[in-house]
Amino acid sequence: MKKSLLALAVLGAFAGAASAQTSVTVYGVVDAGIVHDSGSAAGSATKLSSGIQSGSRLGFKGTEDLGGGLSAKFQLETGIAADTGNNNQGGRPWGRQTWVGLAGNFGQVSLGRQYTPYFIALDSVDPFGTGTTGDSQNLFVTGASRVDNALVYNTPSMNGFSGSLMYGFGEVVGNSSANRNIGLSLAYANGPVGAVLAYHTAKNATDTNNTKVTFLGGTYNFGPATGHLAVGINKDDAGLDSRDYLLGVTVPFGASSVMASYIRKDDRSAANQDANQLAIGYTYALSKRTNFYTTYSRISNSNGAAYTVGDATNGYAGDKGLAVGIRHKF
Repeated sequence: MKKSLLALAVLGAFAGAASAQTSVTVYGVVDAGIVHDSGSAAGSATKLSSGIQSGSRLGFKGTEDLGGGLSAKFQLETGIAADTGNNNQGGRPWGRQTWVGLAGNFGQVSLGRQYTPYFIALDSVDPFGTGTTGDSQNLFVTGASRVDNALVYNTPSMNGFSGSLMYGFGEVVGNSSANRNIGLSLAYANGPVGAVLAYHTAKNATDTNNTKVTFLGGTYNFGPATGHLAVGINKDDAGLDSRDYLLGVTVPFGASSVMASYIRKDDRSAANQDANQLAIGYTYALSKRTNFYTTYSRISNSNGAAYTVGDATNGYAGDKGLAVGIRHKF
């Protein structure tokens, strides 16, 4: 009995020492609502969906102080379908993010499945935060929002400027460029002004096509409202040639906020399949962690274009979408 108590005491001492050096946080989002999807040839559908404003998730992140200003960091995050209990991201158990890295005065280096600098840039400018039926990804070309096998370097912030560089290993035997992803961004944030320039290039698995997307966007807080402006330039070796334009506004008042955006898809290929999206939304904060939301979006397609509405997690069948839901962060 005494030996057991002694062992527990020693174990407790080690655990206390570890907890003093390491901080681990459990966090997540549970988001669910009702979606009315209409405008498809098959008709309309009303359904209960998960991850409309933000993808529902469960995550773990931690930091260990290594001394001398150096720290080890990690993040593990799984996507959860709150309506069915299944995993998102194709059923991957940790499909949202899985990375480990080191941080210090030099910035941060991380390795694993991570967001691309391009997606982070678009998310920072979109008044809907790349979520709800007003999601800019309905028309903007983004490629993958996350990349496997990614090495990412984030600079420290200096006088409002920060940068990010990503290299996603293709891991195709005999061809180092096949399936490869490269991304970078430069951001500026100071007072009411936010601006970001991002670039992403992705090779396909057979190294026969290279997609290149460039993004320039910014926000300005006027006080009673924030303006949002962005342009995307998209090209590949298979004939993709288009421009994406976004004009948006966010108007907060009390616990409420109204968002609206107009997005123009300018297709410069021979098909000339243009499209326009109008979106409006409203959120109400019940607390710092819980909010209601409702959004409506409509896409007008030209010359046989077939763009459809979607949200942070789900693609819709039609060109019109209405969503009402609740999101809780913990």
